[in-house]
Amino acid sequence: MNSTSAQVIAETVPEKKEFWRWQETAWIDETKNWKNAKIVTCGIDVGSVSSQAVLVVDGELYGFNSMRTGNNSPDSATNALQGVLDKCGMKLEDIHYVIGTGYGRVNVPFAHKAITEIACHARGANYMGGNGVRTILDMGGQDCKAIHCDEKGKVTNFLMNDKCAAGTGRGMEVISDLMQIPIAEVGPRSFDVDVEPEAVSSVCVVFAKSEALGLLKAGYTKNKVLAAYCQAMAERVVSLLERIGVEEGFFITGGIAKNPGVVKRIEKLLGIKAIDTKVDSQIAGALGAALFGYTLMQKQGAAAAKAA
Repeated sequence: MNSTSAQVIAETVPEKKEFWRWQETAWIDETKNWKNAKIVTCGIDVGSVSSQAVLVVDGELYGFNSMRTGNNSPDSATNALQGVLDKCGMKLEDIHYVIGTGYGRVNVPFAHKAITEIACHARGANYMGGNGVRTILDMGGQDCKAIHCDEKGKVTNFLMNDKCAAGTGRGMEVISDLMQIPIAEVGPRSFDVDVEPEAVSSVCVVFAKSEALGLLKAGYTKNKVLAAYCQAMAERVVSLLERIGVEEGFFITGGIAKNPGVVKRIEKLLGIKAIDTKVDSQIAGALGAALFGYTLMQKQGAAAAKAA
């Protein structure tokens, strides 16, 4: 086959659309000038599905980058950080302290310290939702965590689900691709049904896919299948929350917090409304890590001043 024939074949084969792919985001607070800051810290959250880098200047959120996790943790951490550095003209050497968190936290090559994502999500939720936050649901890529914290964002108790994609971001990506509906549309479309269906019965993504296909064959619309899956996801995480107990001051972190189809059903089952935030809930872990870094730098400064 000559090169011309190969090109013709390539042009006639349509590119497969990745319905699961969510919007990667980078943001900088342009009202602040990091060059005037005394302390610049960074949190890197390398998760199973997404990675975030957050910059904090003098204890306040300055910028972040949220993107898909790559093939390995070191590269994912580096790419996440570079995305936010490029946006503000900062360099790694301008950052005073870096903390890694998430499942890949020990593989962040430029981190000074690693802290568990449970502690970091609690600290980040405290910053975003205020000191009234008491119960946190972290809906991650491949697990869910229910966390209790005090008024300072310190963890007092937590529970974690098993390592299964059901009830997580990865599970929702699978269903999005199966239904061929962009993941950002899944939540809103799940409410476009005449009658709210029963939840899909399976808690396993593999069997949930088979059940979803069976429902389509039985006459369900795609929207109705999405509603059934969102309901199942909500019921699964609520069962986790009920095991630890839900206190007022309920806050949801992680990518699934952006899916109203799941969030509103969780709120209905609990009878509690989650605290709203203007900050992207997906950065909570990295934000908490950066805030821990700021506290550590303050303590080092105070210790140095005392020694002098």
